[in-house]
Amino acid sequence: MIVRIPLVAGAFAVALTAAGAAQDIQAPPMTPPPAGEYTLDPAHGSVILHAGHMGYSRYPVRFTRFDMQLDFDPAAPETMSVSARIDPSSLDTHYPGEDVDFDAILTGPQWLDVENFPAIGFVSHSVELTGPDSADVTGTLSMMGFERTITLQVTYNGGYAGMAVYDPQARIGFSATAEFNRSDFGLAYGIPAEGSSFGVADRVTVSIEAELIGPPLEAPPAE
Repeated sequence: MIVRIPLVAGAFAVALTAAGAAQDIQAPPMTPPPAGEYTLDPAHGSVILHAGHMGYSRYPVRFTRFDMQLDFDPAAPETMSVSARIDPSSLDTHYPGEDVDFDAILTGPQWLDVENFPAIGFVSHSVELTGPDSADVTGTLSMMGFERTITLQVTYNGGYAGMAVYDPQARIGFSATAEFNRSDFGLAYGIPAEGSSFGVADRVTVSIEAELIGPPLEAPPAE
């Protein structure tokens, strides 16, 4: 019996693979997404920051609670506007050890000081198209009592007007990156001395992946 179980399981997996390969899976017809207001689908979004650690790695941290609103017209993407809000207390280092609570340290008074600064915000104010599906989106980043201008390099990954039953609202997707100096926001703790990499780098990279949900799918005209 100990031998038969993996053999049967393996045969079942092979059968499923063969059946899947034999099927002609067709994507349903899609129509382009409409212009309108879009909001973040929290199940399909991420905000990850990377900062150099002692010159040996680029340490990642993730924020697990954030929202985003986008006014978007695929026919005129240069007119889009976006705003976003991050809850900095949702920072997650994913550190598995029990010897130190990195999340508590980085949200504490020496770093993000979330008790006194409970939100990070971004509001766009200009869009410059850089390609058929890319743009530089410039806006104001508000963090720890400071406001600074940053530019996001944004890629439009496409979208559709919706899919009846399964996804009955418009959906679009974007990837974005930006860089800034954390010291510009008063966050200077641990920055290496000039000429050294011993510490946590001043320069921070942020990477964003976001799917947003928009207007409901219009019902087809009655025959």
